Amino acid sequence: MIEERAKKVKLLILDVDGVLTDGRIVYDNFGDELKLFNVNDGLGIYLLYKAGIKTVIITAKKTRAVVKRARDMRVAAVYSNHYKLKVYQKVLRKFRMKDEDVCFMGDDLLDISIIKRAGLAITPPNAVAEAKALSHYTTQKYGGKGAVREVVEMILKSQGLWEKVISIYLK
Repeated sequence: MIEERAKKVKLLILDVDGVLTDGRIVYDNFGDELKLFNVNDGLGIYLLYKAGIKTVIITAKKTRAVVKRARDMRVAAVYSNHYKLKVYQKVLRKFRMKDEDVCFMGDDLLDISIIKRAGLAITPPNAVAEAKALSHYTTQKYGGKGAVREVVEMILKSQGLWEKVISIYLK
C-alpha cells in the first residue's frame, strides 16, 4: 500500500522543525535562529531534484537558515504560514498537482490538515500522536536524523528511479 502511494508521488512537501531538523531551536548571541540539518536528508532531496521530482517546504516560521538550506538542496519553493492548509492549496495550484500526487511529511498539530489530504502522508517517530495516527507511514529514523532521506529512497525506489539517480556516484 505504501509503495503504491509512493509510486504516484510527483511532489514532496516538507515541514522543517521536527522533520528536516530534530525540532530544537537555537539562538545565537545576536538573536539569530540556528538550525541543524542532516546532510543525508540534503543529498536525498537533491537526488529527487535530479529525478525530476520537486520539493517544497511549508514551515510555520521561515528563517534565513531555511531559505539558504533550501537553495542548497534545490528546493523549488519555501513558504511560511501557521495556516499551512492555505499554503498547501496554493502549492497544488501553482504546481498543477492533486492530493494524490503529493507526499507530505510533518510532525505536529499544524501539519494535520495536510496529513489528512496528501496522497502519501508521513511522520517521523518524534511526531505528536495525533499526526502519527492519521499518517500512512512513520519512518524508522527521527526528524533531523535521516527521516527525509528514508522517504526519498522509498519514493525513488518505488518509481524505479533510485539506480538511475545514484549511478553517477557508483562509477
